[in-house]
Amino acid sequence: MSAPPRPVTPVGILAAALERVAEGLDGVADVPGAVRDDLDRARALAGGLDPYLERCTTPESPALARLAAATHERDWSARDDAAVFLEQEMLSGHVEGQALKMLVAATRARRVLEIGLFTGYSALAMAEALPEGGRLVACELDAEVATAAIRSFAGSPAGGRITVEVGPAAQTLAWLAAAGEQFDLVFVDADKAGYAGYLTTLIDGGLLAPHGLVCVDNTLMQGEPYLGTTGANGKAIADFNDTVAADPRVEQVLLPLRDGLTLIRRA
Repeated sequence: MSAPPRPVTPVGILAAALERVAEGLDGVADVPGAVRDDLDRARALAGGLDPYLERCTTPESPALARLAAATHERDWSARDDAAVFLEQEMLSGHVEGQALKMLVAATRARRVLEIGLFTGYSALAMAEALPEGGRLVACELDAEVATAAIRSFAGSPAGGRITVEVGPAAQTLAWLAAAGEQFDLVFVDADKAGYAGYLTTLIDGGLLAPHGLVCVDNTLMQGEPYLGTTGANGKAIADFNDTVAADPRVEQVLLPLRDGLTLIRRA
């Protein structure tokens, strides 16, 4: 059984920090009442946001709830000889899953590509919105986690719409491009240092349909890009965000959903 998820989004990290500040001020007699009032309001604003979003968002399907529960039951970070480091916090989750599902439905996508599967929550959420005959191709480097995802897909009516390709995403994208495949919507949630290359391949390699939409996850990366911290992932995301913002071929918007979700389309 794994420990409860740690905060990994800017809002979650802020809420946890404010709780620690409040605990540190317990018993301090000379804190002005107005300061305590501001702190209490800040704690309520930060700590209450995610639960409120959950409550106001369409509930997840039973299959998605089972997949999420199975993911949280395992300590993914404790695996020996894993192809990549994994942790339960990588799960897209209810609100982001529903957002992706909504985007698939709103764009009327029939062909969806996911780069970075993990246990399959986002893939299954998007597959649930696909029309009859729609297909989703998911790229995953880690064979063990791909097997866990496929096992979860088997318990959903939408699971048959998903094809999982195991191996380096760059190789999978190359053969998809060579085969003339095109996708209406692409969700990128993989190694952060690879983001710029994946986007280039999608656009220059012809994988993105002319009307296609690219959704890129973790583009706030725990606040690191705008705080100027030097973690490898934060630096990679900061560089990616700058590259996208400077690319005249595309239009984009960065949404503060969970750990940041950037929507990109051709200009």
